Amino acid sequence: MLGGMVPVSAASGGAVLPSAGIDFTLGENTASLKDLQTITTIPQTAMTERKIEETVEATTARPIEEIEQRLETKREEEGFKNLVIAEVYDYVNVRSIPSEDGEVVGKLYDHSVGTYISESDGWYEINSGSVTGYVKAEFCVTGDAAVDLAREVGTRIATVTTTTLKVREEPGMDAAVLGLVPIEDELIVTEELDGWVKVDIEEGNGYVSSEYITLSTEFVQAESKEEEERRLAKEAADRQAAQAAAAAARGTESAPSQKSEAPIVYASGEGSALGKDVANFALQFVGNPYVYGGTSLTNGADCSGFVMSVYQNFGVSLPHSSSADRSVGTAVDGLANAQPGDLICYSGHVALYIGGGQIVHASTAKTGIKISDASYRSVLSVRRIF
Repeated sequence: MLGGMVPVSAASGGAVLPSAGIDFTLGENTASLKDLQTITTIPQTAMTERKIEETVEATTARPIEEIEQRLETKREEEGFKNLVIAEVYDYVNVRSIPSEDGEVVGKLYDHSVGTYISESDGWYEINSGSVTGYVKAEFCVTGDAAVDLAREVGTRIATVTTTTLKVREEPGMDAAVLGLVPIEDELIVTEELDGWVKVDIEEGNGYVSSEYITLSTEFVQAESKEEEERRLAKEAADRQAAQAAAAAARGTESAPSQKSEAPIVYASGEGSALGKDVANFALQFVGNPYVYGGTSLTNGADCSGFVMSVYQNFGVSLPHSSSADRSVGTAVDGLANAQPGDLICYSGHVALYIGGGQIVHASTAKTGIKISDASYRSVLSVRRIF
């Protein structure tokens, strides 16, 4: 491979970049996905601020909201120009000096992002997460070329700041409520309007007031050599602990006796026996109710409450949060590699994979616990417990 690009295969035991490792942030408010590394915010210089103001000076006759939006867009664009974004098959090595003889101190994965520091003989010096070093310029973009790519590879996130956020069918306080979202949940933004943001939730696309969220643009950062070693060791230890807990639970009390009248469905596809046990256990509750904030498999649970309670039966403790579920267990490289028992994470939602391209999940108050195609919405990450 060229320039230190080394392909890594999950099948051969290599590292897979955690799907939930999105934590490099640009935004009006810093918000973390709590995954791999510390968030970094691109600084704004006084000169940049003056250039931005000059750009919109002629628009003073326009409504103040439009001027503010133009200013924010310009600030974001200037910040993106300071990024270095990898464009490689898998990853490019970050080295201690601007030479292929330098020590490898980390990896900048495809479409991962660093902050530009300097340039030297075809190498960019960057900072990304806890990693500072040099990457070959031919495998990255920066400056004007990074602006459009940053918008493409970045994820615009709305983080809920109120106890229970109402998502409405239209942008207005008088509009009907489409769904509810708990505090600290993170939603994918599909459109930004004046005072309102369009977001993707289980019930569909709806609108939330900008007053009750913080917005950020988040990117994947580099992973240092030490962080990669710690991550792999932790994933192996967590997997062993989960397997031991599940093995102990298999010989103890089983599922609650109350079942729905739904037809019997069994998990299918390749995967661990424990993963299939989890999926089959979950399937018996199809048809039971959805209850916001609930954790009862029989009397009602929400999406993360359902997943949490299913795994609790196997001795595994999971958070009651769809956002937090994106960082548990081990990363799986996409839906194509999912196995029964895996967590499938969406914007503001989480489900259990049962094989055959399907999931079981506590969907909405209208539908309850049901089976759906796993690809019915865009998948953010796949996590494996067993």
